[in-house]
Amino acid sequence: MSRVLVCRLDSEGDVLLAGPAIRAIAHTAEVTLLCGPRGAQAAGLLPGVSTVLTWHCPWIDPEPEPVRPQDFSTLVDTVRGLGCDRGVILTSFHQSPLPTALALRLAGIGHLTAASVDYPGSLLDIRLRPGQDLAEDQPEAGRALAIAAAAGFPLPPGDDGRLAITGYPGTGELTGPPGYVVLHPGASVPARSWPPRRCAEAVAELVRDGHRVVVTGGPGETGLTAEVAGSHALDLGGRTSFAELAGVLARAAAVVVGNTGPAHLAAAVGTPVVSLFAPVVPAIRWAPHGPHVLLGDQWAPCRDSRARVCPVPGHPCLDGVPATAVAEAVRSLLGVTV
Repeated sequence: MSRVLVCRLDSEGDVLLAGPAIRAIAHTAEVTLLCGPRGAQAAGLLPGVSTVLTWHCPWIDPEPEPVRPQDFSTLVDTVRGLGCDRGVILTSFHQSPLPTALALRLAGIGHLTAASVDYPGSLLDIRLRPGQDLAEDQPEAGRALAIAAAAGFPLPPGDDGRLAITGYPGTGELTGPPGYVVLHPGASVPARSWPPRRCAEAVAELVRDGHRVVVTGGPGETGLTAEVAGSHALDLGGRTSFAELAGVLARAAAVVVGNTGPAHLAAAVGTPVVSLFAPVVPAIRWAPHGPHVLLGDQWAPCRDSRARVCPVPGHPCLDGVPATAVAEAVRSLLGVTV
């Protein structure tokens, strides 16, 4: 069986969106996934991954470390020891695969596939040119699938191409019975966060609609989740691992979340999403890859800016979304009429 190194070197959501492409490759090959530290927890939940290799990539990570020759050499030596004969490099539209391709070439991988705007010379064997060989206005999961297919790994029959994960635990002892609504107020990028006061208003509105509400967040977000949950909701801020968060989301009736990793985690466990989506990146590429309702002004001045901090005073694209709109979106996803 062929051994393929798949590279997706950024965050949890990006790794989850690579899942269908990884399954396509794993249908006929053994897959090692090279990912960044931010994506490692998600990598461990993906079907089809035999081995996870983690490396902090200075040309991909949003908070890059310096480029150190020894780190690069260590990566090359480690990859050489894997015995992979092919590589598939998955990147987003704004990322170059070529530095990664150089590392893999030096490691002895003989056949490489990636999408590249720039001329790759001998670094790639199969190059998809964005906008020509590869449509850019498509979901990110579809982009990754197209790269995998170009490498000779189409989705197998019966695979619907949706996100999927495995191996997450049950969490009934944390949440009680299933059927609650999760509100996840945090985001890895501040420009993509719904303001805390709006989140708290949404919790109250959802409770008025008769929902049990669970508020989730990471270890560094406990102050935020406590503020948002108040006395109305169960506060699980800082109380779950990434895998346990998947379990919490899987038991939910719906999830309210911004454009951040847990939105894609919810899609991967089949839970519909109310997506508070700031248009700093295109929704057609990054909206949840599953049932969802999109909220937020997609024509706001920050559109396509890729800003990490909102460049417009007052954060109007998301601050203008009222709590009643979120409650209505939840009703819509659950098929409830009033």
